[in-house]
Amino acid sequence: MRRPRLLAALAGVAAVAFGLGVAELVAGVLAPRASPVLVVGSLLIDLAPPWAKDAAIALFGTADKIALVVGIVLVLVALAAVAGILHAWRPLAGRLLIAAAGVFGIAAAVTREGASVLDAVPATVAAVAAAPALAALLDRRPTEPPRAEEPSRRRFVAWAGGAAGIGAVAALGGFALQTGARVVTAVRDTFTLPRAARTAPPVPAGAELDVPGLSPLVTPNADFYRIDTALQVPVVDPADWSLRIHGLVEEEVVLTWDELVALPLEESRTTLMCVSNPVGGDLIGTALWLGYPVRELLARARPTARADMVLSRSVDGFTASTPLGALTDDREAILAIGMNGEPLPLEHGFPARLVVPGLYGYVSATKWVTELEVTRFDAATAYWTVRGWSARGPVKLGSRIDVPRGSVDAGQTVVAGVAWHQHTGIATVEVSVDDGPWREAELATAISVDTWVQWRYTWDAEPGEHELAVRATSLDGEVQTAREAPVVPDGATGHHRVRVSVR
Repeated sequence: MRRPRLLAALAGVAAVAFGLGVAELVAGVLAPRASPVLVVGSLLIDLAPPWAKDAAIALFGTADKIALVVGIVLVLVALAAVAGILHAWRPLAGRLLIAAAGVFGIAAAVTREGASVLDAVPATVAAVAAAPALAALLDRRPTEPPRAEEPSRRRFVAWAGGAAGIGAVAALGGFALQTGARVVTAVRDTFTLPRAARTAPPVPAGAELDVPGLSPLVTPNADFYRIDTALQVPVVDPADWSLRIHGLVEEEVVLTWDELVALPLEESRTTLMCVSNPVGGDLIGTALWLGYPVRELLARARPTARADMVLSRSVDGFTASTPLGALTDDREAILAIGMNGEPLPLEHGFPARLVVPGLYGYVSATKWVTELEVTRFDAATAYWTVRGWSARGPVKLGSRIDVPRGSVDAGQTVVAGVAWHQHTGIATVEVSVDDGPWREAELATAISVDTWVQWRYTWDAEPGEHELAVRATSLDGEVQTAREAPVVPDGATGHHRVRVSVR
């Protein structure tokens, strides 16, 4: 009994692989954004409650999307095996399971931002191709014990492998046809950033401490954290991009890419941080950005007196609620096109994104931005606001210990890390050993109040197990709280603590 079920499960997996492969090929021809696996993953991201998002980030960090795709594939394999077994027992039950999966894929495709009727085709093809493929494979399944006129198990496995192989080749063909990403990558790679009309001041002397293991003052693009809701990085050709400013304004404004790059652009260094960053986490980074002040763009549109919020919208439908005051005051809130001296990487928002000092990314750092709707907090809600997060999201005062970690030798030991309170600035950083008195650390020279600052403290380490803690005080006198709070709904709090073994 075990062997026939195993062969039926194999038939199910091979048939679904065949169906998905053909669907990827169809997606490459008709609807590159409608890959069944990716649209299902995007829907799951949208439906996931905040605690699931936090758990995924805590477990997998910036690899959370890869983990989601792997998980979807594993679930599909399991469902395919079940469909094969059911079909061998009751064909209608197997067909219904495949049909239900197809309907779910269709729903995921057509409910995406900007979806069209064609987006339903790949998931439909996946179900339509998988069902007859499963029936055909099961017809070739040998009985137990096999009859003389039946094909052998080896031949059946070859049929199943052939079906799965055809699916794999078709999927590769579909990926090859999705040339949009390669075209836009080529456009980005050949684009030269215009010269800034106002360059950022040089990094002051003493801003970067020479401590091995300490986070660099400016985060390289390859190491900059990426947290967003896009399972598949949106591909936006600058020739087709525009930014529309509308809503509670006296005049609607539309800005094209050519108009944007022709403006007097400005450089600024800003530290961005994800609200999902736990105490001591690494979802934070600093970059040199190039862009145009958002306040100047809003000045063209002339927001009405009733407005108090700007709802920014990404090409993939993501929205963020930014206080209007944060985009019109003296902070360097910009529509950015450059990052650390090169065009924005695709995964960081090319061709344009928002950078707003002092706010968590979920309410300000919209990538692939295409709309700024001037509105009110009591009239509109953003993507994460309706999922239980706070609407305004100011960054909280924080600090982190980067070194030491693990074990050290007894004697003079450097304790070092970073502290931040964007758009406010850091006044002092203090270190405590084993809950002892707070000792002031050496603070590096800050680039600006909008960036993190490095610090270090020399500790006379004695043998044994010890716990180090750090806290910061901002320029406005606020002392970092020791009260521990989770990231939901408006950012984690508490002192970062590190246990160190001293030899």
